[in-house]
Amino acid sequence: MRAVVQNDKSRASRRVSRASRATTVLAVAALAAGCAQGEDQGVRGAPGRQAPPARAVDGAAKAREARAALVAAAKRWDLKKVPLTAPAPPEKKPEIEAREGFEVDGQEEDGLPPVFTTVPTKEKIVFLTIDDGAEKDPAFLKMMSELKIPYTVFLTDEEIKDDYGYFKKMQARGVTLNNHTLTHPYLPALSYEEQKREICGMQDVMEKRYGKRPVLFRPPFGNYNRDTLRAAKSCGIEYAPIWSEEVYVDHWEYREWDQDLHPGDIVLTHFRGENDWDGTMTDMVRRFLDRITADGYAVARLEDYL
Repeated sequence: MRAVVQNDKSRASRRVSRASRATTVLAVAALAAGCAQGEDQGVRGAPGRQAPPARAVDGAAKAREARAALVAAAKRWDLKKVPLTAPAPPEKKPEIEAREGFEVDGQEEDGLPPVFTTVPTKEKIVFLTIDDGAEKDPAFLKMMSELKIPYTVFLTDEEIKDDYGYFKKMQARGVTLNNHTLTHPYLPALSYEEQKREICGMQDVMEKRYGKRPVLFRPPFGNYNRDTLRAAKSCGIEYAPIWSEEVYVDHWEYREWDQDLHPGDIVLTHFRGENDWDGTMTDMVRRFLDRITADGYAVARLEDYL
């Protein structure tokens, strides 16, 4: 009889022990739930300490790498300062009109391509344009690519036909190739039909060699008459930009009385080397960039504003 009682007590003790352990587990679970609930109610890490999204980290890293590459390129090409970066082009492009005094008869009535020297903008930007194509300097292509400098070119077939491939490489780097006639004549001395052959003929060359008929045309020497613009329009030309300043390897020339840069100015230079200048294309670019950077200007892409 005592043995039966002893067994009953032993079983009761084990039941109490199991119940005690279960109560402890429930209490711990409740405490954990309470902590989690407390966190949901506003217990957070310190503001600003959360890890940024991976995409933001990648973007910042790429920006630092791009900046470091630009600094290195400026040093490699012996610039005094790192070139400034142009702001993003406007969503609404400015209205381009013929410069006052540069119109021809029927300019607006006939919808002729406007001749202009400056793009309307308040941003401290200028546009680099390069004419004809006589000099084909590989170092120039490398320099402009490494420094990320945009530019626009106006080509003459007589000057580029010995090496169309050089300008194909330029086009592959995002440079727009435009019309500067077949043979670079003084257009006002020619008849309408002769001018049309010069301009439309170059359109044909551009389409054959580079796959596009340009919408920009620059008359040689900046000289034109009404027939020039009529012929240009008939060939698909929409704009006829000329220039406000011209940069050489050793000096600048200015159109305006104040002999200075202005926001939106179009700057002209030429494909020239040591046979014509006391220096190279890269020397000219260095002079150009040092000057505009010192004055707080950046180079923008002309086509982005037209």
